[in-house]
Amino acid sequence: MDRMHTRVTEQLGIRYPIIQGGMQWVGLAELASAVSNAGGLGLLTALTQPTPEALREEIARCRGMTDQPFGVNLTILPAIKPPPYAEFVRVIIDSGIKIVETAGNSPKEFIAQFKAAGVTIVHKCTTVRHALSAERNGVDIVSIDGLECAGHPGEDDVGGLVLIPAAVRALKIPVVASGGIADGRGMAAALALGAEGINMGTRFCVTQEAPIHANIKQALVQASERDTALLYRTLKNTARVFRNAIAEEVVGMERRPGGVAFEEIRPLVAGVRGRAALQSGEVNGGIVSAGQCIGLIDDVPSCAELLARMVAECRRELERARGFFG
Repeated sequence: MDRMHTRVTEQLGIRYPIIQGGMQWVGLAELASAVSNAGGLGLLTALTQPTPEALREEIARCRGMTDQPFGVNLTILPAIKPPPYAEFVRVIIDSGIKIVETAGNSPKEFIAQFKAAGVTIVHKCTTVRHALSAERNGVDIVSIDGLECAGHPGEDDVGGLVLIPAAVRALKIPVVASGGIADGRGMAAALALGAEGINMGTRFCVTQEAPIHANIKQALVQASERDTALLYRTLKNTARVFRNAIAEEVVGMERRPGGVAFEEIRPLVAGVRGRAALQSGEVNGGIVSAGQCIGLIDDVPSCAELLARMVAECRRELERARGFFG
């Protein structure tokens, strides 16, 4: 069986260094198990589950669908009334999960617990300075997110072509490239820039196993690289999303003289609306996260088909580039 060998595949025990993004409302057992069965690393999204106990059940459900390694994403966000993070951590450890992807705020307060339980920590961040801080705090792998990505790319506006090698140069631990990757060419480029793996969110949304309505998948297939929008720029909490009617409305409100308060746009961007849109297929029903790589996506394969194709294309592109010498 074809395998790739990087520090990421060795540390995570996977065949290919391809990690599925921990996407809210999307990281369910159906998708995570399909990615893991295809040789990558599938991730369940902890906060998609309403309670820690529901996460325990989802982990058990995923175990019934794959015998390969999979992990759990735990995104730590500032909130007036935060989720019970400590309870989610306890469920992850008690359930025997050995790989965790953390994102958002620093996972510093939970690192010792995870380490004591033999958990490998992949921390996602958007700047080299935060990556260095994560390395100092003891994470095992850093996933670095460029401006092209879906969701929150930070406020520094640095694309992957610069951010990936900058992180690789600064860090001793392995770097996973995230944002803007949807095919084997992007994977080859990331490896050439020094990354030892890739993370994909948007590309995995447009697969047969993603728990998203076919209408949404088709809208992303038909979109170009220009069909995303950056929201919350004026609020210093930038997010890249699919450019639908709601996204256009929010951008327009932010462009008003004097800007906009979050309370004014909250009804438009509420998570429950986004979740309903993903399930109903109402393309303009809510906010839909999407990265610029939608311009590179033109089909809805199974995860097995996607990973096999990507690895073959990555190998082909790296060999083609090598042919430029000699």
